[in-house]
Amino acid sequence: MAVTERDEAQTGEPVRPPRGGGRTRGRVAATVSVIGELLITTGVLLALFVAYSLWWTNVLADQAAARESESLRDSWAVQEDGADAPGKDTGPGALDVRNGIGFLHVPAMDDDEILVMPGTDPEELNQGIAGFYEKPVKSAMPWDEEGNFSLAAHRDGHGAKFHDIHKIEKGDPVVFETKDTWFVYEVYAILPETSKYNVEVLADVPEESGKEEEGRYITLTTCTPVFTSNYRYIVWGELTRTEPVDADRTPPAELR
Repeated sequence: MAVTERDEAQTGEPVRPPRGGGRTRGRVAATVSVIGELLITTGVLLALFVAYSLWWTNVLADQAAARESESLRDSWAVQEDGADAPGKDTGPGALDVRNGIGFLHVPAMDDDEILVMPGTDPEELNQGIAGFYEKPVKSAMPWDEEGNFSLAAHRDGHGAKFHDIHKIEKGDPVVFETKDTWFVYEVYAILPETSKYNVEVLADVPEESGKEEEGRYITLTTCTPVFTSNYRYIVWGELTRTEPVDADRTPPAELR
């Protein structure tokens, strides 16, 4: 039977806890403390591992993209100006697009250039590039008379080429560079969040952006929120003009 304060008052003896109870509670407290420290340490290690993984995939992807970019520019430098030459703006059927079709420049994202290649499969985008859609909607090319040049890239890891897409604002320039032409777009609409199954944003006439007539559009897409792939972030632009590429490849005013 447990000793109570009443018993102590009656007997004059101090109340003592059950033998061994203090030691047991001490051991339990120590065990809980050790488990807590282990959990904290594990959490810190996991966070460091994730951060390292993202950083390292960026390094590898940037290295791969640099090699591909150099290869494309080298091919531009040596090829003859024929209809079957990569980068010649005569239409997608006339291009060998396997090595890329050109470079995306978005000053608001602080990225000098982003190589654009065919396809939006995550494994292809892991190379530190942007890809133009081939499915579920086939992208138009910049030199087409009308349509939507629609692109995707990772927001985190694997080069994270669209990591800073949220910095783009209406009125900002987006420039696409091919072997022969600078295509200058102006951002006119932004959709911060939509379903990843919403393919209407890629339509030739992206009505969700407010457009109702055929034109020459560009659409940038990536995952959102950061570090997830739950939704998609969309930026729309419209072609304002083109400029021929000169011998020195002098960029348009928007990139100077």
